Amino acid sequence: MEDIKTRAKELVTKLNLPEKQKQIRELEASSMKPDFWQDSQSAAKIMKKLASLQKEISEIEMLEILEEKELEKEVNRLEFVLYLSGPYDSGDAIISLHAGQGGTEAMDWTEMLLRMYSRYIERKGWDGQELDRTSGDEAGIKSVTLEVTGSYAYGYLKPEAGVHRLVRQSPFNADNLRQTSFAMVEVYPVIEDRAVVDLKEEDLEWDFYRSGGKGGQNVNKVSTAVRLKHTPTGIIVTSQAQRYQGQNRDYALKILRAKLWELEEAKRAETEKSLRGVYKTPGWGNQIRSYVLHPYHMVKDLRTQYETSNTDRVLDGDIEDFVIAYLKKIS
Repeated sequence: MEDIKTRAKELVTKLNLPEKQKQIRELEASSMKPDFWQDSQSAAKIMKKLASLQKEISEIEMLEILEEKELEKEVNRLEFVLYLSGPYDSGDAIISLHAGQGGTEAMDWTEMLLRMYSRYIERKGWDGQELDRTSGDEAGIKSVTLEVTGSYAYGYLKPEAGVHRLVRQSPFNADNLRQTSFAMVEVYPVIEDRAVVDLKEEDLEWDFYRSGGKGGQNVNKVSTAVRLKHTPTGIIVTSQAQRYQGQNRDYALKILRAKLWELEEAKRAETEKSLRGVYKTPGWGNQIRSYVLHPYHMVKDLRTQYETSNTDRVLDGDIEDFVIAYLKKIS
């Protein structure tokens, strides 16, 4: 018990409670200004940050009254937060899934991954907002992009970036042949500070078109969907999930800003080699995890060697052990 209490005291020091309390006072003072709600988007972000800080302080203060078993569990959980110390780890994330080799099989696998991450988002108490989707020709999804809003969403999701491989008996083949499929996961932080990524209007090419939407026959009759190209890099993003063109424009810019940030990070990491040799751009050559459903059951992370035979649990969104194993390895 004394060891747990010592760890708890050290944890309180590392989590810097006085600094968090100072930030809360500053945000509360800002929220009391008469013009606070004139910019509703900015106000909402401040209130979300305030709520997140208040929750963190409440969790830290609870350490003083918890009994041994509950105290150890909470200390272990909060100690893990210390692994999430990157500049954007505590913020929101953008996650994109793309079908790879395997045709319809790969598109079905991409939809399975979407379900897995949607369940994980629910487990964490986050909110997932679909920004864009391209459905498969016969089944599944060619690509889908979500914005995930919640405390430490980027920090927890960033280890998922890379290629995910599925081996199973094909449900699309009458002979039930063994099939291997691939899907790529991209994860970016939501960059709220526009000064971090400077977008010049002359570098942007906009295209507007009608969105198919999610309703099949309920096709939009106006051009609400957005395709945005960044001419210097050739990066193209689309957004069509929202009903209004203005919303899709905002989301397209948000996705582009995140992609450009990731591009610069990759260049910086390549030049400085400052990420301990573990950084890899989440491209097709970088397989991170295998999911085998036939002839045996196994999910294995190829970076950490962490594995489990409970494939149903993993595909139902219980992926936290994989996340923690990876973050501990690179810390």
